Amino acid sequence: MRVQPIISIQQLGKTYASGFHALKSVDLDIRRGEIFALLGPNGAGKTTLISIICGIVNPSSGRVTVDGHDIVRDYRAARAKIGLVPQELSTDAFETVWSTVSFSRGLFGKSPDPAYIEKVLRDLSLWDKKDSKIMTLSGGMKRRVLIAKALSHEPTVLFLDEPSAGVDVELRKGMWQMVRDLRESGVTIILTTHYIEEAEEMADRIGVINKGELILVEDKAVLMRKLGKKQLSLQLQTPLQSIPAALAGLPLELAGEGRTLVYTFDTQTEETGIAPLLKQLAELGIDFKDLHSSESSLEDIFVSLVHADKSATSATATATPVTTKEAA
Repeated sequence: MRVQPIISIQQLGKTYASGFHALKSVDLDIRRGEIFALLGPNGAGKTTLISIICGIVNPSSGRVTVDGHDIVRDYRAARAKIGLVPQELSTDAFETVWSTVSFSRGLFGKSPDPAYIEKVLRDLSLWDKKDSKIMTLSGGMKRRVLIAKALSHEPTVLFLDEPSAGVDVELRKGMWQMVRDLRESGVTIILTTHYIEEAEEMADRIGVINKGELILVEDKAVLMRKLGKKQLSLQLQTPLQSIPAALAGLPLELAGEGRTLVYTFDTQTEETGIAPLLKQLAELGIDFKDLHSSESSLEDIFVSLVHADKSATSATATATPVTTKEAA
């Protein structure tokens, strides 16, 4: 039995008055209780997509439902399900932490619940700052206040737009744990991030968006397994000027001024080819003094996906005038 997604996006498009196509027919289902990371370069459409779901920007086409509520026809019910933590640190500087979080709850028509607000502040390590004015807090603490505000009305979906921007490494790791805890409590998390490490550490699934198009959506583990490659680096006893002709057909390259031979192999195949390679090297009298293996990171995969998408777009753009001319 198929579980109903908590967010369903169908053929979503956004074209601004200038003619700029920010989103192009995006289809996406967000599973209930998952952490979904949306990756993409600047201007790819990440913030536009979030802004439409949250009711900040109107779509040009398509349909979005949040927990069964249409974001246009049933705006209030849909928006009440959502908590949004924006990228910008915009808070009420002269208000206390307690006041601003309590006020945010009231904006959604929720009756006062001091016990719930206390729990949120304690969970975010903000309880000892409850009477402090926002202006006196550090950048990391201000970001935690934004999260508390977003959680104040008990949403089932939480959007985090660049949650670790401007946060030091120690606080960032603490924030990752906090996000995991939120997911464990039943909140669905959607985050955009420039920190690939962040997505690799936390996400259950990953979507890659580029130039307004969703070019890939995949479980993180499957993505890493499908597109991840391993490399074997051999530190040579004697540098090579070039790869010997006998090895020309293998996925080899020289690095470090010929001192390192790098062999790239697919983790999906049963035979890695390492044993035959080492045998060939011995037959050719190529000795190595050390070797180590490494695996593609999510950042490597992301860069290759975006680069491939750009190349495909460029090729299409180049081919179009030729086709038009021939047709003419």
